[in-house]
Amino acid sequence: MNPDQILLDAAYEQAIKSRDEGGIPIGAVLADPQGNIIARGHNLRVQTGDTTAHAETACIRNAGRRRDWHTLTLASTLSPCAMCTGTAVLHRIPRVVIGENKTFMGREDWLKAEGVEIVLMNDQRCIDLMREFIAEHPDLWDEDIGMPPNS
Repeated sequence: MNPDQILLDAAYEQAIKSRDEGGIPIGAVLADPQGNIIARGHNLRVQTGDTTAHAETACIRNAGRRRDWHTLTLASTLSPCAMCTGTAVLHRIPRVVIGENKTFMGREDWLKAEGVEIVLMNDQRCIDLMREFIAEHPDLWDEDIGMPPNS
């Protein structure tokens, strides 16, 4: 099986975990060059009330202190927002696997400008999960991406 698909599958499991907890269904994992998952995370903003607890940020936080960021791959079910992109750029993560960018286009332009390799998977499970969530919870979604009410 494709190593990127394995990472995305693990990120998708994290997205389902967040959904099942009543949160935003976005998940992420961080892997070493051999494909070993070293950290997992899911969006915890609703569950914890922490507006910075997006999946990618939670995952990177869960990885702890490291000196090998420049060798790792971040996989996320959704195109990373500006905050999560900034966190990846700050840590010099060179490779990001993205489940989908149809429901939300994050700051892939910033990742590219920083020389980050982007692997876009266009995974139908990820697309369907976000479309369903956005349709059922537009208020939570708008809050998550910083959209003012009634805009």
